[in-house]
Amino acid sequence: MLEQAQRILKEVFGYDAFRGNQAAIIERVARGGDALVLMPTGGGKSLCYQVPALLREGLAVVVSPLIALMEDQVATLDELGVPAVALNSTLSLDEQREIAERIRQGGIKLLYLAPERLVQPRMLAFLQRLPIGLFAIDEAHCVSQWGHDFRPEYLQLGQLAELFPQVPRIALTATADKRTREEIVQRLHLENAERFLSSFDRPNIFYRIVAKDQPRKQLLGFLAERRGDAGIVYCMSRKKVEELAAFLSEQGFPALPYHAGLSNELRTLHQKRFLNEEGLIMVATIAFGMGIDKPNVRFVAHLDLPKSLEAYYQETGRAGRDGLPADAWMAYGLQDVIFLKQMLNNSEGDERHKRIEQHKLDAMLALCEETRCRRQALLAYFDEELAKPCGHCDNCVDGVQTWDATEAARQALSAIYRSGQRYGVGHLVDILLGRDNDKVRGLGHQHLSVFGVGKAHGEGEWRTLFRQLVARGLADVDLDGYGGLRLNQGCRALLRGEVRLELRRDLKPQAPRPTASAASQLVRHDEREQWEALRTLRRRLAEEHSVPPYVIFPDATLLEMLRSRPRSLSEMARVNGVGARKLERYGEAFLEVLNRSAGAPKPVTDLRHELVSLARAGMTPAQIARQLDCTEKNVYSLLAEAIVRRQLTLEQALDLPEELLGEIHDAFLDGDGELPPVAALAEQFGERVPQGVLHCVRAALQTELDP
Repeated sequence: MLEQAQRILKEVFGYDAFRGNQAAIIERVARGGDALVLMPTGGGKSLCYQVPALLREGLAVVVSPLIALMEDQVATLDELGVPAVALNSTLSLDEQREIAERIRQGGIKLLYLAPERLVQPRMLAFLQRLPIGLFAIDEAHCVSQWGHDFRPEYLQLGQLAELFPQVPRIALTATADKRTREEIVQRLHLENAERFLSSFDRPNIFYRIVAKDQPRKQLLGFLAERRGDAGIVYCMSRKKVEELAAFLSEQGFPALPYHAGLSNELRTLHQKRFLNEEGLIMVATIAFGMGIDKPNVRFVAHLDLPKSLEAYYQETGRAGRDGLPADAWMAYGLQDVIFLKQMLNNSEGDERHKRIEQHKLDAMLALCEETRCRRQALLAYFDEELAKPCGHCDNCVDGVQTWDATEAARQALSAIYRSGQRYGVGHLVDILLGRDNDKVRGLGHQHLSVFGVGKAHGEGEWRTLFRQLVARGLADVDLDGYGGLRLNQGCRALLRGEVRLELRRDLKPQAPRPTASAASQLVRHDEREQWEALRTLRRRLAEEHSVPPYVIFPDATLLEMLRSRPRSLSEMARVNGVGARKLERYGEAFLEVLNRSAGAPKPVTDLRHELVSLARAGMTPAQIARQLDCTEKNVYSLLAEAIVRRQLTLEQALDLPEELLGEIHDAFLDGDGELPPVAALAEQFGERVPQGVLHCVRAALQTELDP
């Protein structure tokens, strides 16, 4: 089974080896077992059901929550030569009927459906009349009622276990803590599923969190070294999204807005442009992102605080899906905390739900104020231990300065208390710095004992301190009033002098500096011209085929081409991401660019060596004949010769149905003694089987009989 899986991996998808748990997951599902798969974004979840779909008889049904994700996957599979379709609301009735007929006739291997469509009685009845190979439930965390992406229709997917008891089911997600995993198992009836939990770590992402101080200016500083890179900037409000997209465009960064308030047509257009064009920035609310398969998103920036670490992890995980360097950058301030606390306070739901959401927000704030390695803290939240600091986050690279803030914190808490526990940070800072202004005088606060006691620290330091007091739960925001601060039980020990308080210092903003993660840094200066030539060709082919550029080849594949410099189709077949179909369609075009740019003459083709390499890469005899510009008869002759020389196995040379292969074997082995010549069997098989196939099977049997 695993040997067949590896063959499909190379021939169809163009990869030499499985990663992490992929092989074990594929074997489990291909043999008919259920699986729960937790794998980070970019870890290769799709292969975990696409390969078993090609190994198993029947139709594979994939449940996916978004039309954009379905269409993206179908376009990718189509380019690989795998028959796949999506049934969704964008299709006319005639188109839906045509797809249904193709499915009935067995012409489709993967069917993508939204959960609400799958659970319709008519659809379930239709599927029950078909041979079903497997069910794959993508984004399975949507079944969790406490999760950030809850979709009620996912709750109905549990009935698949009763309606299709013999069909294996695989549930996949990139974000699920222990509690959510148990909920997935319970609601989808996956009690017998084997669990495959991959590491949550995304080592190619650099994490940086900065204190807000003129956030637009800070964002421009971050983007300065990332011109030409695709990225996503998340904001909390629709108004902010619109304004920031316009501002970035004015500053020379092509940016588009995306939020739920835009029309469906405009959202769809912007999403398609983001997927199809190079170097666009999407400014969005959290309405954008789930199911975005674009692998070369080089950064995700947050200008507002996400409400949980699950949301932060999932949103930042949309960067660097291709495994190349990427950035997760965030600017955060006290107003973010107040805004989210107010949202939580005003939200519907019982007290238990609010407590859970408050716990999640507290964990998010703790990451922002973290003095240790950010990656260690993030992974610990998902019950994963990172043995040593990562060396690839701001805390590891820049170091963290802390200071003994015990006395200053007491002064700040005293200012909150003595002023009546009803004023915001601005007024409290004025009191501590002894500012003699109208508001202070009008309230008589110049007579407070804390008036002017904080002149040893600047305004910025006091604002940082108040933010950290709230983040650490030592002071509360009065959500019913106007966002004033008040004391809580957590600060008693500090006020009594029973504990000391260490806080982090906000580093002064530094001038932007080049980073290894900018797309321009992926290639060396001397490679830049050839890199752009490859990207230009990719863009042209993508337009011709009406697919996003990464569906032709992702950046990681182009980069490998650039570095390995293949000079023939057989060498091109060894590049990761170049399967048989893409080798046939695009191999020559990319070779031409590489050889032209390199200024090297094209090598003379060794026909036999090239044929063996192309067969191993999964090309059919007809495809090989076209590539080598010779007859199919000649190809079959050379394939048979390669089998005799043990350079190829019969399986590498030909893809024959088992039943037909058994029939040909029986015909050759029917007599006693030596194998009959091909001519003796030609009449028996007639036009059903080309004589070249018989030559190859005879050659394989000969090698078995003469070891």
